[in-house]
Amino acid sequence: MKKKSLRLGTVAAALAIAASAVAADPPNVIIILADDLGYGDLGCYGHPKFKTPCLDRMAAEGARLTRFYTPMAFCAPTRASLMTGRYPFRCGMTSNPTPDATPEADKLGLPQSEITLAQLFKKAGYATGCVGKWHLGHKPEFLPTRRGFDSYFGIPYSNDMRPVHLLDGERVIEYPVVQATLTKRYARRAIAFVERHKDKPFFLYFPHVMPHKPLACSEEFYKKSDDGLYADVLAELDNQLGELFAALKRLGLDEQTLVVFTSDNGPWFGGSAGGLRGMKAVTWEGGYRVPCIARWPGRIPAGHVSHAPAVTMDLFTTALKAAGIKPPADRVIDGMDIMPLFTSDAKSPHEVLFGLQGPRLSIVRDERWKLHVLPARDLKLGKPGERWIDSRAPDGVTILAPYEQYQPTDYPGLNTGDAPAAMSLFDLKDDPGEQHNVADQHPDVVARLKALFDQMNKDVPPPPPAPKGKGKGKSGK
Repeated sequence: MKKKSLRLGTVAAALAIAASAVAADPPNVIIILADDLGYGDLGCYGHPKFKTPCLDRMAAEGARLTRFYTPMAFCAPTRASLMTGRYPFRCGMTSNPTPDATPEADKLGLPQSEITLAQLFKKAGYATGCVGKWHLGHKPEFLPTRRGFDSYFGIPYSNDMRPVHLLDGERVIEYPVVQATLTKRYARRAIAFVERHKDKPFFLYFPHVMPHKPLACSEEFYKKSDDGLYADVLAELDNQLGELFAALKRLGLDEQTLVVFTSDNGPWFGGSAGGLRGMKAVTWEGGYRVPCIARWPGRIPAGHVSHAPAVTMDLFTTALKAAGIKPPADRVIDGMDIMPLFTSDAKSPHEVLFGLQGPRLSIVRDERWKLHVLPARDLKLGKPGERWIDSRAPDGVTILAPYEQYQPTDYPGLNTGDAPAAMSLFDLKDDPGEQHNVADQHPDVVARLKALFDQMNKDVPPPPPAPKGKGKGKSGK
């Protein structure tokens, strides 16, 4: 008990310091996180068929990053890094909290010693709201309302994890969840939050459930795109975000609000990695690289594009800097302020970025080169040509179209190229699809990146022992 009190006292002290330098005219901040949205899924990132006019307009009116990465290629670790500004190995989240896997996965949550973005904004006088998928622990002590959010409406983990129930605050209000209407209901709740707090600064974290499997959309969009269920789902997601943008204009909050849109990792079957190799849950580029769009009229120039590398944790620091709130000074914060990337031709604030494979550091990249210190991991989902059966079988109520979900034949990225191998080097400038291992031709690059990898790896705790029992932990796949 004494240790817990000391830890919580440290958290309180760090929060007090962080709140001491709030901007005189603080902006509102909205961070929108899609689930499993691929790098190539949006029109503004080059998709030839999917229609996303609202997000395309957001990019045209703001800034778009072409080399934005997640620290891990699946759900909860990326979300933890966004909320804390820290690599997953630092903030205790290198796997997914899961209610229907192992006992260890069921008990997992973001440690209480971690300070969330919501706690920092709340301490600075902001109204804080979370609408959507949380996935940082589903036990009561880990829920958003215990981690700095005034309100919460959403599913506490992935929409294919059972039981799928909808929370309002900490109360279950729907089970099973009718997922076909979730996108629309999330948007309505988000807009209601903005309307309710239009006269004071607010922080809205808006992690959408789509396009994570099982895909679902309302009747208004179902079979309307002519490009399949995935396109239908994206069309509704895009449309509802357009409603949010319209609400900001109607309320006169447009120029007072920083809005950032991104994804937690690369795509699942049916999506697009935009010509990159791989997909979610693997360490090829298709698992890590995601869209990132920022809009703030009057502050971010329209139509700006940056090719400088950045990472999810940077949004933590950037949002705080925009609001004049200091980050915690008693711990390592890996995120950097990337507002200069949104507004100018500035270089990346990072010498290199790292990517994890579970609890282990796996890759290191700079602006041009990517070194796979560990061999890339590909998904094994049965024999070629066989229909893949999702181990998280739908229950017939929470899914709109169980026979229209996508299969391994709808692989979202490249699945060709040199075989995975330890110490593989790829030239992302000339070979963004990671087809050719050029480690032998560039031993100096390998040595330089490996030295930086080894330096960071000293901070990475050893992997925990394998959990006991028959169940296997899930990665939200």
